[in-house]
This record gives sequence, structure tokens and C-alpha cells, in this order.
Amino acid sequence: MSQATKRKHVVKEVLGDFVTPTENQQIVRVISSRGNNLHETVTAQGETFLVSMPTKFRKNIWIKRGDYVIVDPIEEGEKVKAEISFILYKDHIQYLQKQQQWPEGFMEEPPEQDKTNKQQEREEGREEKDEEEDVSDSEDDESDLFVNTNRSNYQYSESEEDEEDSEEDDNNEERTGS
Repeated sequence: MSQATKRKHVVKEVLGDFVTPTENQQIVRVISSRGNNLHETVTAQGETFLVSMPTKFRKNIWIKRGDYVIVDPIEEGEKVKAEISFILYKDHIQYLQKQQQWPEGFMEEPPEQDKTNKQQEREEGREEKDEEEDVSDSEDDESDLFVNTNRSNYQYSESEEDEEDSEEDDNNEERTGS
């Protein structure tokens, strides 16, 4: 099977199937990536341990901090205690909550994306208040803008004198016919 075909099937399986954890599987939240396809996770009870990503997911599916996964325990594991069997997305989480399969420890906190959206809304509200107070400062301050050093810098000035000079030049050209 080619790499593209394999990727297509893996992605279809992850996005399309709705699974529930079996008796020995559990749902955990990814805390951080440790490299070498290892991820640190926390259970609903607060226990942290490492999980490994199986070969079929590598370079096909990515997970990030705050994602939820279903893991199979590894009996002989000392440091790495489980292997990822399924990656849960928002639709999967809602399905599990409807099926009453979602762990109570994860019910209290909203998903990571909702937290960041609420924080951004709060910060935008603060910024709007600050902008109302200091309108002139924020308009003139362009120091925080990204500067691309690969492009030429052009200085544009919009003063009344420049506009008057350009109008006079246009009028002079019309008169002389140049």
C-alpha cells in the first residue's frame, strides 16, 4: 500500500469512526509532547504518565497539548504505560458525553479551545477600553508591526503641502501640454 493510500485510510478512520473505550482502555488528556513520538498525559483522576504514538499515526495525524486520546495500557511499561489507540476530536467528545462515557474529571473544565477563545475575548475587551483612552498613541505607534527585511522600505507622507504641490504640478503640465 502506498503512503498516500495509507494516510487516506488512517485519516478516514480517525475522523469517521465513533468509538467508545473498552474496559481496559481509558481516556486521557495530552499535557505535552516529549519527542520521539512520546506524549505526557493526565487521567481524569490526575495521574500522569507517558504514552506512545503507534506507527500508523506517525506523520499522518498530529496531536497537540490539550487534545484527548483513548489509550491501551502496556503491561510491561515502566515509563511508557500506554499506547494511543484513538484520537478524540470535538465531535467524538460530544458523542461520548451523550453516551455517558466521558470521565467526570474532564467534565468540569471546558475544552482547551474554548478557554483560549474566552481569554482572547477578555483581552480584546481590555484592549478596546485602552484604545478609547489612548487613541492618538495607538494610531502613531507602529513599533510592534512586523518588518520584512527582504523588501525595500518606502516612505509615504500624507501632508497638505505635498497634495498642494502635486496639484500645482498637474495644473502646470496641463497648461504647457507636457
